[in-house]
Amino acid sequence: MFLHRIHLNPRCREARRDLADSYQMHASLSRAFSEPAIKCPEGAFLWRLEITADPSEAPRLLVQSRSMPDWSRIGIGAWMACEPDPAVDLTERLKLYSLQAGQRYRFRIRANPSATRDGKRSGLLDLKDQEAWMVRKGCDQHGFVLPQLASFDFSEPAATRADIRVSQEQWLRCRQPSGNVIKVFSVLFDGTLTVTAPDLFRSALARGIGHGKAMGLGLLSVAPTT
Repeated sequence: MFLHRIHLNPRCREARRDLADSYQMHASLSRAFSEPAIKCPEGAFLWRLEITADPSEAPRLLVQSRSMPDWSRIGIGAWMACEPDPAVDLTERLKLYSLQAGQRYRFRIRANPSATRDGKRSGLLDLKDQEAWMVRKGCDQHGFVLPQLASFDFSEPAATRADIRVSQEQWLRCRQPSGNVIKVFSVLFDGTLTVTAPDLFRSALARGIGHGKAMGLGLLSVAPTT
């Protein structure tokens, strides 16, 4: 797996279009991972827009892929503000083939915490529900656990809340070629995790977590705690 950091040019009309519509962003990025006239394979890459507080800083994208891209295929000369940073080989950097249970990592993920009710998927807007969603994803499906938030209220039973930070609640909107407008709720999770099942955890890193991956969600970024 490879990690790429690219900076978009906010003065470029097409870059502004892609920043405003995650469907368009995914379509632009897809061209870098497939030959012209060939549909990009599903799951070829994951991406996330990193939101910064400095408006003068060029918008930054993190793109994780299974193969090396050809950025020239995007076909928009001014789309990037500068040359992409050198790609990082995550398999080597994270030593993914020697992962062991008990290893701890700092993590970040922008995801779509949601639940299906009456056949319809809805975003979870309550903080405790969002935390519980992330806990379930780790424990039940993706081979990691999150630390529990310390409680100093001894008058009530200890609450099972995760010690993670939830921020940047955001509704993502995109327009499909058919004209349909899609809205997806997203939040940013930051914290630490402990690997419990290395094979499942490797799969989570490669495939992402949750829904909305084409809209820039699901990319699990990790770094060793030490």
